[in-house]
Amino acid sequence: MLMLRGGLSRIKESLNRINPSERNAAQYILDHPEKMIEMTVSELAEASGSSPSAIIRLCKNLGLKGYQDLKLRVAGDLQNLGTNGDEYKEISPKSDIRTIIHSVSNNNVYSINETLNILDADKIEQAVDWLAKAGRIDFYGAGASQLIAQDAQHKFMRINKPCTAYSDAHLQLTSAVTLTEKDVAVAFSYSGETTQVIECIKAAKERGAKTIGITRYGTNELGRLVDVHIETLSSEADIRSAATSSRIVQLNVVDILYIAVASRSYEESLRYLNRSRKALQNSFRIK
Repeated sequence: MLMLRGGLSRIKESLNRINPSERNAAQYILDHPEKMIEMTVSELAEASGSSPSAIIRLCKNLGLKGYQDLKLRVAGDLQNLGTNGDEYKEISPKSDIRTIIHSVSNNNVYSINETLNILDADKIEQAVDWLAKAGRIDFYGAGASQLIAQDAQHKFMRINKPCTAYSDAHLQLTSAVTLTEKDVAVAFSYSGETTQVIECIKAAKERGAKTIGITRYGTNELGRLVDVHIETLSSEADIRSAATSSRIVQLNVVDILYIAVASRSYEESLRYLNRSRKALQNSFRIK
């Protein structure tokens, strides 16, 4: 049985979005996780200058079942300390190449492991079920997230799943309005606030299609709209030139969905994969 983890990650990502009374308790947990796992709700409230009701609200806002669930996850985080990679580090000006190699690689590993701690297996299962049965799949994304959509299209097409990942925003919306209740729309937006992607999901829902959103952890507009909200974690600074580890964790989710769908009909998927591989080898590789 897998140990529950991800309590500290959830708190870190939510710290700037919760009210002051909850924030007091949250900050205390981050500063003193070893003490917190030995405390009752009342003891934590007193130590943090919060209240029992605020702590219960904090647990609910973190998407957890209650205080005991939070304690178990924080305890799991502490047991896992040191095996998750170093803490996320932004690249400093004029970093030497060895530091950059280590930092970028570690940050990607760290973000994947942090996402693993908060991925909801039930949501993944539901998404896989819909994708496996879909008549057509639309993948939407803008900027770096559009690259994730293209990767998803490439994978699912190779197992004979009719799908699109148009780079043009007009084509994405045009495709969305032609979906039916037999189809699935999947939107990628780490912020969860990308206007063109949100408009596509609204259009897909109006046509009765099932909708899946893959975003950052926490409340956001895309997450509120979709039928299944798959959350990921990346500790990237909000100010960055391009998505790095956030892109990696979304790609990892695509791989999970793809492998799970392919495994539902393993022999058939393998047959299509072999067929496409042979076609590509014959046409695009030097003989």
